Amino acid sequence: MGRASLVEATLSALNPFRQTDAEILQDTDLAGPLCFCLAFGAFLLLTGKLHFGYIYGIGMMGCVAMYFLLNLMSMQGVSMGVVVSVLGYCLLPMVVLSGVSIVLSLQGTVGMLLAGLTILWCSLSASKLFVTALVMDHQQPLVGYPCALLYGVFALLTIF
Repeated sequence: MGRASLVEATLSALNPFRQTDAEILQDTDLAGPLCFCLAFGAFLLLTGKLHFGYIYGIGMMGCVAMYFLLNLMSMQGVSMGVVVSVLGYCLLPMVVLSGVSIVLSLQGTVGMLLAGLTILWCSLSASKLFVTALVMDHQQPLVGYPCALLYGVFALLTIF
């Protein structure tokens, strides 16, 4: 995957309303998601939470579950690399939330609202990328719900 594809994948994860080329999503890139997972864990570590094992364990279980779910829902199938890449790139807003948790407590109303918006942002981005890559017309809410559950667990790690 070239440098332009990395930027394109990151921008697609940050802006769910952006038009995305399906060919870019077929390139599996695991360096970006690994960096985002490390950054997520590092920000949580700065708040006094050592959750690296939880991040990788929950992330891999979520990727395996989404892999099976997407292969059952789509006609053409998806590879595990694409699932890990999309879910990892769409973790970026959650990394920002964990960075915010360093300076702001997320256990109040504002924090819960920020966490809810971040979950919505991550799941909307991931479901749009999956629906675009797998040509699953009008199935974005069906894909978005399990994505929201996965990112909700990451938000719980960030808040508590």
